[in-house]
Amino acid sequence: MNETPEPEAVDPEGAFEMPVLDEPPHPINWNLLTATQAENAWLELNAWVNWLRRTYGLPASVIPPFWYRHTELLWELSALHLHWLCSYDPEQDGSAPINWHRDFEEARMRLRDWVATSGTRLDRDRPTRQTAWPGEEPAESVEDLVIPDRDEDFVDWVSADVQRRRDIEHDVYRRVRRDTGEIE
Repeated sequence: MNETPEPEAVDPEGAFEMPVLDEPPHPINWNLLTATQAENAWLELNAWVNWLRRTYGLPASVIPPFWYRHTELLWELSALHLHWLCSYDPEQDGSAPINWHRDFEEARMRLRDWVATSGTRLDRDRPTRQTAWPGEEPAESVEDLVIPDRDEDFVDWVSADVQRRRDIEHDVYRRVRRDTGEIE
């Protein structure tokens, strides 16, 4: 009698488990997320970005370690993640993955442009330079910041973002009139 061999285990270092979604994927508006939603979205996107860069061998000129510090990279990677989730959904048609790869090629070109504009690098980061328009205050000068531990910085960055959102939520709740539910 022939025995069927056991399937080989997937390497957890290179694997990305598609999350079990309680609803279909939808675009994320990072400006409107609650603290809890933002924390979950940050962690999921970070795991996916790590999977993406390792799977495709992407250099820091496409996906730099400090991508989360730059809204232009956040929005681009978030959209690419959503596209990937939808393309690899079991209910999707068979041509969706090849379409994702075509769009991924275009996204890599945009990511290179965003990285070049932002100035973030493999071992250091700086805020994206802003150009002051006539009549505006001159843009502040930006300095490079050496960040020795990317994962520690990511946790600190996300914690600060989540706390900022909690502070806003608490401020809104504090201003709600209990008798009418209106915001003062």
